Amino acid sequence: MPRVVTLIIISLAGLNGCSQPTSDVAQQTTSTPSYEEQLRLQLETAKPGDVIVIPEGVHNFKRSLTLNTDNVTIRGAGMDKSILSFKDQIAGAEGLLVNASDFTIEDLAIEDTKGDALKINEGKNIVIRRVRTEWTNGPSTENGSYGIYPVQTENTLIEGSVAIAASDAGIYVGQSRFVVVRNNLAEFNVAGIEIENTVHADVYKNVATNNTGGILVFNMPNLPQEGHSTRVFDNDITDNNTPNFAPAGTAVAGVPAGSGILINSNDKVEIFANRIGNNQTANVLISSVFSAGYSERTFADAFDPYPETIYIYDNEFSPGGNAPDREELETLRIAAFGVDGRLPDIVWDGVTNPERDSPLGVICVDNGEALVVNVDAQNGYQNISTDMTNHRCTHEKLAAVSLTAR
Repeated sequence: MPRVVTLIIISLAGLNGCSQPTSDVAQQTTSTPSYEEQLRLQLETAKPGDVIVIPEGVHNFKRSLTLNTDNVTIRGAGMDKSILSFKDQIAGAEGLLVNASDFTIEDLAIEDTKGDALKINEGKNIVIRRVRTEWTNGPSTENGSYGIYPVQTENTLIEGSVAIAASDAGIYVGQSRFVVVRNNLAEFNVAGIEIENTVHADVYKNVATNNTGGILVFNMPNLPQEGHSTRVFDNDITDNNTPNFAPAGTAVAGVPAGSGILINSNDKVEIFANRIGNNQTANVLISSVFSAGYSERTFADAFDPYPETIYIYDNEFSPGGNAPDREELETLRIAAFGVDGRLPDIVWDGVTNPERDSPLGVICVDNGEALVVNVDAQNGYQNISTDMTNHRCTHEKLAAVSLTAR
């Protein structure tokens, strides 16, 4: 049986009628540790199998919290009932930092952290369920970078959670393996959901709306692992037109407002059965690392900068691409499609590996009337094309991600 550790905060207001002297009551009041001190002690002394219960209420913290023990569960009474508020935080890079495996956190909220809200580092068998991370002032460059942030993890499940107003990514999974992100809401972040340098991820039944970019599948250079094999399906990805508020110099600072799905330098990505629309730059953007503002000298020779084996099929597209958040794309829109025209649903920078014999199969599309526009970024947008000859193809479909012990 797990050891359930519950904090009980006793009010002393009703002790005046007891026989205990007033001076003793005052002494007891003075010596009662704050909730922050009590929870910090629980985390520091946790044993494997513990369940730490967060009571209802808004609990204020001035310093970040850390858990280093495997096989611990942190459980609140609900994401709108048990709230860890870091609005007055004066120290620490995160709200809660977890360096542990076999970790579950559920049914609570983490608000207004100075840095990342919930960071989980190098753990296996991670469950993040019905957790809300939010900066309650709305989109701001001063907000923390990441809401829900597992990095270098394995067998990770994020479900039923909410991420709002992160200045980088609301839900971010980086350098991880075997990941499922499902049934979440990401809203008013720069990147709603970001899968970066991760191998085998399924992202489905989420709502990504009112972000700068809805769902991002990235590979970034100079990291120990390159990602591939991500499926993005059965999501609602609409109205992601919030102006980019990321701090200058960060990876997502270059994401155009109005991006539905953005794939950068990643391979073996499937996009299917989504509902995607009213993303004003493009419903789907596909680019090499060169279009993300990197020069050839900013990454090691071993890094593959080209997106390949992209398969897009059976999505429901509604109109987008009517007001691109890039001067060159807006100029292209007007020149190629008219003042009142729209960019096609899929916008590709057209940058391919010079060692590749043909662009056939780089992006395969089986999606009704949806078109790919090759903007020919590597040649200064000189040879714009919507020729689908190289895109009428299929790829072998990826297998579903299987998480152990779920």
